Amino acid sequence: MAQMNISIPDKLKSWAERRVADGDYSSTSDYVRDLVRRDQAATEQLERLRAAIDEGRASGVSDRTIDDIIADRRKRDGLV
Repeated sequence: MAQMNISIPDKLKSWAERRVADGDYSSTSDYVRDLVRRDQAATEQLERLRAAIDEGRASGVSDRTIDDIIADRRKRDGLV
């Protein structure tokens, strides 16, 4: 596993150590790894959402009404 040495303010260090002391994490390294994983997942989700928005914008404006869309969805889901 790669190693990294970081510097953080005392207040953040105390916070991380408190999370470990509370039993939420086994070590400060474990806590930092979790933060990085969560940031990675959030960034990937944001990228997927942005791509979906771009796709929607590129598809243009529909001439279907909201009622048409709901009816089609219900039909597709077997609710009608």
